[in-house]
Amino acid sequence: MATVEVRNLEGAPVKQLQLADEVLSARPNSSLLWEAVKSYLANQRRGTHATKSRGEVSGGGKKPWRQKGTGRARAGSIRSSLWRHGSIAHGPQPRDYAMRPPAKVLRGALRSAIAAKFQEKKLAVVERFDLAEPKTRAFWEALKKLGLESSVLIVHDSADRNLELSSRNLPHCNLIRHHKLHAYDVLSHDSLLISEKALTRLVEALR
Repeated sequence: MATVEVRNLEGAPVKQLQLADEVLSARPNSSLLWEAVKSYLANQRRGTHATKSRGEVSGGGKKPWRQKGTGRARAGSIRSSLWRHGSIAHGPQPRDYAMRPPAKVLRGALRSAIAAKFQEKKLAVVERFDLAEPKTRAFWEALKKLGLESSVLIVHDSADRNLELSSRNLPHCNLIRHHKLHAYDVLSHDSLLISEKALTRLVEALR
């Protein structure tokens, strides 16, 4: 069993949490992480890029000069791809970049991402986010006590309005619910701050 130290928002240790080795002590799989990140970034693309083909460019209906006798090269339209202001040959057209890797790949990637943060000692677990009021400065002080002054991803198991309001104005600080967590979210932040219940549920789901 992997042992995780649980602290409060004051940075003081509260207890030791025993969790399954299959998640936290697993060897990170770089291939699964690559697949998950590639699909995540591909799904962010809108795919609305477009260029005009020869039939879509306005004008060019008249042959610019006669076929023979001028000494110039043959030309049928001033909107040819060879001409300035002409069409674009083989240009990009709207398409769907969506990728849908198997669910086992996404689970394995998330397991590897969490394990990497734990093994690099960049995973902090708090017993609960007991914020009395929405105060950004107070929450920033709590992060400093936990040693999380760089970019941090906060994972919670339930909706918390005070936590949302306290964290949203902090730069490089993002809040997400545990059931929406993706491997890319974990890898794109230096540190991971997670509640005890959220971590327990994630470990159970990823075993």
